[in-house]
Amino acid sequence: MIHNRSASNGVRTCSVGSGDLFNGFFETGREWNFRKDQLVDARARRVFELMGRACEGGVYPYQLPLQSRSGPWVKAEGRDMLMLSSYDYLGLIGDPRVDEAAIEAIRTYGTGTGGVRMLTGTIDIHHEMEREVAEFKGMPEAITFSSGYLANMAVVASLFSVQDRVILDSLSHRSLVDACRLAGVPIQRFKHNDMDSLRQEINNGSTANRTLVISDGVFSMDGDICPLPDLIQVKRETGCFLMIDESHASGVLGAHGRGTDEHYGVSASEVDIWTGSLAKGIPSNGGFVAVSQQLAIFLQHSAAPFIFSAALAPASVAAVTASLRVLKKEPERVARLANNAKFLRDGLQALGYDTGMSETAIIPVIFNDEASCAFAAGSLRAAGICVTPIMFPAVPLGSARLRLCVTAAHRLDDLEFALDGFKQLRG
Repeated sequence: MIHNRSASNGVRTCSVGSGDLFNGFFETGREWNFRKDQLVDARARRVFELMGRACEGGVYPYQLPLQSRSGPWVKAEGRDMLMLSSYDYLGLIGDPRVDEAAIEAIRTYGTGTGGVRMLTGTIDIHHEMEREVAEFKGMPEAITFSSGYLANMAVVASLFSVQDRVILDSLSHRSLVDACRLAGVPIQRFKHNDMDSLRQEINNGSTANRTLVISDGVFSMDGDICPLPDLIQVKRETGCFLMIDESHASGVLGAHGRGTDEHYGVSASEVDIWTGSLAKGIPSNGGFVAVSQQLAIFLQHSAAPFIFSAALAPASVAAVTASLRVLKKEPERVARLANNAKFLRDGLQALGYDTGMSETAIIPVIFNDEASCAFAAGSLRAAGICVTPIMFPAVPLGSARLRLCVTAAHRLDDLEFALDGFKQLRG
């Protein structure tokens, strides 16, 4: 059983904006049973202990209900706050060209499509959007799904089975692991960005009909970049297939924001499968798979999320197309994003913070323990800076961090305000 008691031994619930959505669930003295015959069993103990302590301290850091659109500044808890953990890398949320495209799509097509893509859910602007995505990624075809998570699930589960194997970078996104589990594909891991480790896994792992190597383009927890040219070389040497998740690279890497291939100056065709999100640098919903025409046709007729999950809504579709067209006209957004990230990262390092392996718009500020990280997030929020703490099991124990995300919409005075908050946090 868990007993949550504040220092004053009084009853304390989460403060407004810091977890009051639980309606007193974590009141002092409440007890929970985690027996193996309960739906919530002993695996929940650590989660409830951490949440209980955070709520008692008034620093529950998640699910902050915004009272305005996201952007460099947001309204939450009835006040203006600097947003420093948004995936809106290009600063396109609220861009009137994107908004107007979404509104016009609702006027023309309504709020939904009435079906799945395979049946009655495809509208003509789905095809228009997918042509834009394919051109953006430099691949023959692209198909889209209702989330980036489902895009990864769709491609792995449709193409691979128990007779094959997947070798994942050890820091690959959780959706890629779940995709392999759904497909029943044996999983091996190689050390992060370590090609010697990858070759060892390929040569010494289990036998398989086919081998798929998967890596993120930009890693979501550390903000570093995969060594794509080296991965391509291993692919050539061994005859494996290569898949790269561009969720945090699209709109971030390369002179025009096209991603990891543009960053390194290699042809996108060197990679067999590209996947990514349409809800980060592109401010909409959905995910994409960019592949050969043959693969695209097969996935349209075999990928469960394409056949059984609702099609992207018209407003989301139009927002994707409009965003890609804005980026094509305004590639300077990518350079501004990179400059902002360097400014903040350099400033944090000068203050003595550990920013890990970051080299992109994702900047982790690494702490030694979960409690320090959670209370740092709470202190910054009190100072008007909204940041997201990332803790075990999303990252290993002892590496809890505040994950900062810079955008092209941040101004230097915004970032100076953030640095001042971190300076005060250090005391």
